[in-house]
Amino acid sequence: MIYRLKRTLIQALLLALFCGYFLASPGSAQRRDFMTDEEIELIRDSQDIDARMDVITRMIDRRFGVLGIDAGGWKQGQKTSGEWGEPPKGSRLELLSDIKKLLLKAIDDIDNLASHPDSAPIREKGDKEAKKDPQRFSVAVRKLGQAAGRYLPVFRAQLDNSNDDLEKGLLLDSIDYSNQIIEAVGKLTPEVKKK
Repeated sequence: MIYRLKRTLIQALLLALFCGYFLASPGSAQRRDFMTDEEIELIRDSQDIDARMDVITRMIDRRFGVLGIDAGGWKQGQKTSGEWGEPPKGSRLELLSDIKKLLLKAIDDIDNLASHPDSAPIREKGDKEAKKDPQRFSVAVRKLGQAAGRYLPVFRAQLDNSNDDLEKGLLLDSIDYSNQIIEAVGKLTPEVKKK
């Protein structure tokens, strides 16, 4: 009798765990994306690497703005609010995580183009944008390097003021990514000034 009672309790417990697992599946939980819907469209529309780096750095600057941190970058005006949509939402930790992910996306996009130069947009011969194509890669890396140079002191200041280990980890990763970007700029051939 006691054996049957134990077996019934174990079966009931297993059934409850089984049902709980499927009812609380990842499909029912909403996952937060590190880009807003409007930002995703802007990235999708920015096929040229230099334009894409502009979009990504503006996305990072938007998150700094939401956090109330002046990173010396782009500030969204009312004229651009339709194109960019509402400012990103999230906790401090989520927005810092977004910044880290955006830096990594920028690095990945640059690395992908460096590894596969033939993946750049193909233009018709008469397209006036085609003239800029040979310089786009170095322009994009330099623009990203300038932004990383702006972000580094901000990340360091935030790191010094942080007491949260998760936040410190995000900031340390962002510092590392910024240093990698600045190092990559140093590997480019020197820029020739036009007279």
